[in-house]
Amino acid sequence: MAVMKHFLLPALLLAGCAAYAQAPAPHYPPMPAGIRADRNIAYGKYPETVLDVFSPEGGVAGKRPGVLIIHGGGWVGGTKEAMWEQWVKRYLDKGFVVANVEYRLARAATAPAAVEDVLEAARWFSSNTRKYNVDSRRIVVTGGSAGGHLALMVGLTPKKAKLGKPAKVAAVVNFYGITDVADQLSGPNMRKYAVTWVPESPERLLLARRVSPMSYVRRGLPPVLTVHGDADPTVPYEHGVKLTKALVGVGVKAEMISVPGGKHGFPKEKLDELYPQIWQFLERCGVLR
Repeated sequence: MAVMKHFLLPALLLAGCAAYAQAPAPHYPPMPAGIRADRNIAYGKYPETVLDVFSPEGGVAGKRPGVLIIHGGGWVGGTKEAMWEQWVKRYLDKGFVVANVEYRLARAATAPAAVEDVLEAARWFSSNTRKYNVDSRRIVVTGGSAGGHLALMVGLTPKKAKLGKPAKVAAVVNFYGITDVADQLSGPNMRKYAVTWVPESPERLLLARRVSPMSYVRRGLPPVLTVHGDADPTVPYEHGVKLTKALVGVGVKAEMISVPGGKHGFPKEKLDELYPQIWQFLERCGVLR
């Protein structure tokens, strides 16, 4: 399948790598009527490995689709609560059951801890689909920046990576995620967050490859949609282009929405234009009906 490009205007930072420090006592805005919230459910053994499940209330014919949402912040910052307005709420409005994930940041544990955590969160969600009336065949994973990277790792990581039991998802929606971690450890694309998450060690480059989505391109993967601004100063646009091209080259259903002049994130108005295309992608994948 050919790479699909859409052209939208750029702007503002969403959940990127600039905000390193986790805000004190993060919280959600008041919950709208008709939403059930189960908060800070432990999916792992660490204090940070918790998630929130949000479900639309009211009857529905059959089971609902599910989505795992993973926040960004360069593996060093960010919170799940920051994902409410432009991520969680949009999926709830489309009838999804949402699992909004927290994970260990670099100050608690460096790589590959975050990858191990989100894989465990995905497995937890899959094992609790009956409780939340979710169709296990229609679970999507999404996130932005480091969250986009982690979403890709949920969708692409094989057993041989030894990062935990692989997860099974129906599609990945990747917003400007890092696809080649080693590229951000040195040279012109070096970033402090990457150096912090993958610190110096004799096997540093081997570890960087082990936690890079590009390492796991192969046949049989779920469909992947990448959204990336072509003027992104944080995660190079080429990360998305190379991954999409590589996936298409092995026969995976992969599409890309390019945002001309787009920086590291987009404002609400542009996301309002963008999300109908994401819903169309998920319809083509059989997630939305």
